[in-house]
Amino acid sequence: MSASASAADMAAVKTSSNGVWQGDDPLRFAFPLLILQALLILVLSRLLAFLLRPLRQPKVIAEMVAGILLGPSALGRNRAYLRALFPPWSAPVLESVASLGLLLFLFLVGLELDLRSVRRSGRRAFAIAAAGISLPFACGVGVAFALRRAIPGADQAGYAPFLVFMGVALSITAFPVLARILAELKLLTTPIGETALAAAAFNDVAAWVLLALAVAISGGGDRGPITSLWVLLCSAAFVAAWMLAVKPAMAWVARRADAAGEGGGDAWVAATLAGVLASGFATDLIGIHAIFGAFVFGLTVPKEGAFAGRVTARVEDLVSELLLPLYFASSGLKTDVAAIRGGVAWAMLALVIGTACAGKIAGTFGVAMACGMSAREAVVLGVVMNTKGLVELIVLNIGRERKVLNEETFAILVLMALVTTFITTPTVMAIYKPARAAGRRRLHHRKLQGAAPSAPSSPSAPAGAGAGAKELRVLACIHGGQDVPALINLIETIRGHTQPRRLVKLYILRMVELTERTSSILMVRAARRNGLPFLRPRRAGEPHDQVDVAFDTYAQLGHVSVRPMTAVSALHTIHDDVAAVAEDKRVSLVVLPFHKRQTGHGDDVENLGPEWRAVNRRILREAPCSVAVLVDRGFGGGEQVSSEQVAHGVCVVFFGGPDDREALELAGRMAEHPGVEVTVVRFVDGKAGSEEQSEVTLRPSNTKNADRSYTFSTAVIDTRKEKELDEAAVAEFRQRMGSLVRFEERVVVGNVIEEVVSIGKSREYGLVVVGKGRLPSSMVAQLAVRPAEHPELGPIGDALASSGHGVTSSVLVVQQHDMSNADEVPVSVVVDGHAHDGEFAKDTAMAEP
Repeated sequence: MSASASAADMAAVKTSSNGVWQGDDPLRFAFPLLILQALLILVLSRLLAFLLRPLRQPKVIAEMVAGILLGPSALGRNRAYLRALFPPWSAPVLESVASLGLLLFLFLVGLELDLRSVRRSGRRAFAIAAAGISLPFACGVGVAFALRRAIPGADQAGYAPFLVFMGVALSITAFPVLARILAELKLLTTPIGETALAAAAFNDVAAWVLLALAVAISGGGDRGPITSLWVLLCSAAFVAAWMLAVKPAMAWVARRADAAGEGGGDAWVAATLAGVLASGFATDLIGIHAIFGAFVFGLTVPKEGAFAGRVTARVEDLVSELLLPLYFASSGLKTDVAAIRGGVAWAMLALVIGTACAGKIAGTFGVAMACGMSAREAVVLGVVMNTKGLVELIVLNIGRERKVLNEETFAILVLMALVTTFITTPTVMAIYKPARAAGRRRLHHRKLQGAAPSAPSSPSAPAGAGAGAKELRVLACIHGGQDVPALINLIETIRGHTQPRRLVKLYILRMVELTERTSSILMVRAARRNGLPFLRPRRAGEPHDQVDVAFDTYAQLGHVSVRPMTAVSALHTIHDDVAAVAEDKRVSLVVLPFHKRQTGHGDDVENLGPEWRAVNRRILREAPCSVAVLVDRGFGGGEQVSSEQVAHGVCVVFFGGPDDREALELAGRMAEHPGVEVTVVRFVDGKAGSEEQSEVTLRPSNTKNADRSYTFSTAVIDTRKEKELDEAAVAEFRQRMGSLVRFEERVVVGNVIEEVVSIGKSREYGLVVVGKGRLPSSMVAQLAVRPAEHPELGPIGDALASSGHGVTSSVLVVQQHDMSNADEVPVSVVVDGHAHDGEFAKDTAMAEP
């Protein structure tokens, strides 16, 4: 199609239709067609991202593949489909919207890149970056000569722009994608990760300089080298002016916005976005790409303070979730894999991929070895530095727009970028593991009741864990401010004595999901240790976070040592952070918020989703200490109260087993608090000794799903010894607590669940404490046949946490740390006896021998 014909088609296109009822076809109008195109791209890219999640691939891979599948390489081979959904006249509309998203994204990349950290990163990072650019750039130039001879039409572009574009394409490292891969693998704050990120930052700056050079050279066209020289000089002047004049102005804007607070900074955010657009227009006017101006403007925004985070929060969701996928898809729509024809072209693809990997890895490896790194670390560094992504696609698209790369060369280089990025994560996982686990100390379970002599429930407690242990260390995990009041009230309840005050060291771990968002990476980069959550020291002038303020107040008024921390990880690995902190800080108890929480004073429940439920289950399985899951229903009235204002009842439900004995020890601490009234209700089987009593046995079941059935420990136990331990623990507890605790026994003949639920519905207790029951008593074992709504809480905890029973009390489900009981499986219940054979013969849930 000629340029004049294309312009005529665009002029004839209208924005919106009048609808099908008035005879209009929406697919012939720009806006409804753009909506449909965006819908297809988003659905396909999110589906592919879900499918690639087990391979731990960055989202950029899914978005690139989605574009290729929608384009002429796959679905686009059907010309009717291509003409209907992606006609040639719609390409400028789609690309214009996508380019706006690209402009804003490159602003975020500049915002993410701290030039001061680049300058501080030292000679080693600079040397590695220089080698990681120069060798693959030279290899790219060499491959360019082979491509010009082997690919028809590749020699139509001038030598200089073609060589520079090929060199840049092979030498570039995608800084944003690299940061996310390092964070995903928990390598970001290792020595390797820090070196890789600093080297990638150097590489990024150099790549933009080289890209500006390539654009300037390719834009000269018939006007000769003088035009290219003017473009380069104007580009240098632009950068200098923005760094010398705009950067101080943006520092002033950031100070004014921070002073205005959350509600008063909107005008400054708007001014910043206007600056992004103006910078993009200026560089486009010069003759380099508009994205270059947006990137430079991002560098001028101060990284300190809350302003950068506020701008990022306003922009990143729309850009990363909607506009950026459109850009990747538009690149894929221009990629025709079928254009790679013949064995020679495919050989060129293999050559380009091999040269890109070899050049980057070899260059980085050699200098890293010279800098004293081990061979394995040097190889890993080379592999992660070989990451391609968005910047690579930008280079290729600009090369295609400037007629430097023809269709076949463009397809070869796009596939090269896909392959090199795809292999990064599995290759690093195969050859390198972080050294974090090597330094982790084994944490033996310590009794929660420090002042008491060692009780039977903790036979493995080390010397000094009894009367000599004065400090209780608790790791409390939270999702946000909603979890704070109940958590502080719980810690205050657990601490026991207030005069003299028990020593409590509280670690607060805010769990944040690592996403593709720029703000996630900005948070992760604040980490100071290898993959571990990081302390959040408050800087002068920073606005006060409501969570920090609440815990600071509690620390001062309650005389509690509080250390706030943050873990930013993918949800399938965040349990590693929790376990690492628990071991590193030698905590005795991890407190987890339940994935459902009550909102307001009604029955409305907020569900954080199955992903956070899975996080809790993994922590319960792998934590190196005891764990308690708090089902909050407004514990303490839903507001933080001081020690003197604490006034609520706590009921501890005791059936027997290690978890229930741990709950009993927790009750001993609570009972020492003057504002807490503790009641212990021990349930006794009323059928014991009668003819109706049958021996309950649990056996592993291969037909049950652990997500929908209760799981119990596979450990072989001595039932008689467990009962003796239960009796000894109860006797010792009653003797030690005396009149501090109200103790009652309930003989149960009917429905156990009804008895337990009645306690939670009575409104007499603000908190009900139960054991999870991994080694259950016979009464709890019989409940394994019940349908499970929240199996991770055990049968009793599940009954109290379920919304359908009308329980108003908050619930604390306690699991004792015992590695011998760590393996849990669904089980089948078998009752040896005639009375209940029919009732329990079903294959349901595992086992008390």
